[in-house]
Amino acid sequence: MRQVPTSKQLDFLSWEVGMFFHFGIRTFYPGHRDWDGVEMAAEAFDPKELDCRQWLRAARLIGAKYAIMTTKHHDGFALWPSKYTRYSVSASKWKNGNGDVVREFVDACRAEGLKAGLYYSPAQWGSSAVKFESAKEYDDYFIGQISELLTGYGKIDYLWFDGCGSEGHQYDQKRIVAEIRKLQPDILLFDMWDPDTRWVGNEDGYAPSPNPYKAVMNVLGEQKEVFAPAECDCKLREHWFYDRDEASIKSVDELIGMYEMSVGRGSNLLLNIGPDERGLICELDEKRLMEFGAEIARRYGRALPFGKMQQSGKSCYSIEYSPDALVRIGDISRLPEVQSVILQEKLERGQSVKRYALYAHLPSLDPISGRRVCVWEGQTIGHKAICRFPAIRTPRLDLEILESDEDAEIIEMKAY
Repeated sequence: MRQVPTSKQLDFLSWEVGMFFHFGIRTFYPGHRDWDGVEMAAEAFDPKELDCRQWLRAARLIGAKYAIMTTKHHDGFALWPSKYTRYSVSASKWKNGNGDVVREFVDACRAEGLKAGLYYSPAQWGSSAVKFESAKEYDDYFIGQISELLTGYGKIDYLWFDGCGSEGHQYDQKRIVAEIRKLQPDILLFDMWDPDTRWVGNEDGYAPSPNPYKAVMNVLGEQKEVFAPAECDCKLREHWFYDRDEASIKSVDELIGMYEMSVGRGSNLLLNIGPDERGLICELDEKRLMEFGAEIARRYGRALPFGKMQQSGKSCYSIEYSPDALVRIGDISRLPEVQSVILQEKLERGQSVKRYALYAHLPSLDPISGRRVCVWEGQTIGHKAICRFPAIRTPRLDLEILESDEDAEIIEMKAY
């Protein structure tokens, strides 16, 4: 039985690429790692050149449609003046304690036209951690801080929970989720408790194949089968927060591979960068994003001029050059090389395709001879499947759906 997505989930899949920003007190303590026990004084937080719009302009270089910032990581330091802790920007030198990074980030998202997402870790450690005498007090603190984030900054599109480090606490999931949904009815929740999206299962930027949207997840304490598209979070460098090791930056080839095995397998790609102590994306990272975005555009920015997709029967689709186009091209050897095909499945009634094959007609002198070769075999399609194969000149490409859950419907087939 298919699981049907909500309109919010379909919107999420259309975003395709997001940018993750790990920024906070850890930015000013190089070499520190999660749970290392090293104290980090709030006074050190002082990003004198903070420019969140510069972050978002960098995100737009790779076509990002949304951005997420760590409002509070496991160390407990809040990037907004929270009344529930003294360990926040209020205790820092930055703007004499009167600054609010969350405000600047959300305003920058709106100014640059990106969806605004906030990361929040309920865990905390160190001498600055808030002490609780009961589980309810912990939940009250959690709800209090989340309420500040969801009422003080206008519409928030996405809330990204990180459960790491809070495994020993039994949260009142129903109470917390009810409050979130009341404050922001249209918000998307990542992975925890009432999930609209889910973690792909690694932090390397790759989705599996097949990549079904149907998953069994914890929904308010019960295991349920739901529609939950995966998100592939990953890092531009070795570490999440600002990484001074320039040698660890990923190459364009590796980034393209991650793009083709995340977005190209029907998931979203969430690429992380750590802004530096200035509060800026460093020049090398910005340059790599520009190169990455340029390569995405080079490969997938302009489809080859095949005709409109045609359907024959319930499970066969094709695109081909029209007779007039072939006349204009002249010699069949001048056909453009095809290296990839992008497919999209209609998902309003759920995901259907389970197995498919792509065939290229051979570039013979008789383009309607019917002789063809299989260039790709795949499993799920979902929002987008990028099928990349050795270059071939072909006047026609065929898609055959070999196995599906009920009738499948393909809404896009383009060659590049």
